[in-house]
Amino acid sequence: MMLLAFAAVLVGAWASAVAAVLLENLLHAAIALGMGSALLALAFFLLKAPYAGGFELSVGAGLISVLFVIAITLTESVGRSRRER
Repeated sequence: MMLLAFAAVLVGAWASAVAAVLLENLLHAAIALGMGSALLALAFFLLKAPYAGGFELSVGAGLISVLFVIAITLTESVGRSRRER
């Protein structure tokens, strides 16, 4: 049962990583990357490594994803203001 859950988490992490690479919308790709990182943190928790899972969840899924989303939205707003001139 635990092996099946672990395999499902790894397949989900792999699928979201592939989606992050293939998606053309940068915002959707950043969200897929954060989702993959959260699933990787869940895999660490399933492997009985709570510190690694907590670190991956806070830094990988939390901080990096938020910074990517902020950078994408700021870049798009700068591009829109330049096109309006």
